[in-house]
Amino acid sequence: MDLQPYVPVILFVLVGIAVGVAPQVIGYVFGPNRPDAQKNSPYECGFEAFDDARMKFDVRYYLVAILFILFDLEIAFLFPWAVSLRDIGAPGFWAMMVFLGILVVGFAYEWKKGALQWE
Repeated sequence: MDLQPYVPVILFVLVGIAVGVAPQVIGYVFGPNRPDAQKNSPYECGFEAFDDARMKFDVRYYLVAILFILFDLEIAFLFPWAVSLRDIGAPGFWAMMVFLGILVVGFAYEWKKGALQWE
């Protein structure tokens, strides 16, 4: 059983583990450890926790999250599409137009619900 073809894969996995673990170990070993009450307190978006964690949130938080995902997804797909537009031709162009149309419908929904108007 020859493991020679698997050496690059094993090396890739070991380097990946090292990249993930080494900064944490270095930070733990060489970083300052001076805990106090302020550092150990729970952090809630810049202000003190004031209520139960299961409290109801305003729907605008979720709508803003959906809006972020819409634009993030759009940009993530637009760059590769723009680079390969000559190769994919008209079918690729119209497929992206359908995709952008779906995103515009989501954006119109967000706008109609008032997620863009923060009070």
